[in-house]
Amino acid sequence: MRYALLMCADENAVISHEERSRRMAACASFLEQMRERGVLLASEQLHPTQTATTVRCWDGGDIMVSDGPFAETREQISGFFIVECKDLDEAIDVATRVPAAWYGTVEVRPVAGT
Repeated sequence: MRYALLMCADENAVISHEERSRRMAACASFLEQMRERGVLLASEQLHPTQTATTVRCWDGGDIMVSDGPFAETREQISGFFIVECKDLDEAIDVATRVPAAWYGTVEVRPVAGT
């Protein structure tokens, strides 16, 4: 079954250059481990929420386009992984290895239609 692992973190948190480098190295290591394990299908990092555009459409044809994310929260989705796991337990195991879990959260969601 496919699962989306949504990485959520405070994109406004101030971190040192050293910490940023450590996080990038940990993410690269995680990606390599998951490729070797054979569960990683896709991964992408997202631009900050300030680059987001929200689109709302109503049945009557009204369309509203606005800058920024739909919801304002302390943590924002910063990227995602799509993994193939035998069950939720394995997906959770993979999520515990995502470096973003050290400083944010990882939401695990089954992908519909799998």
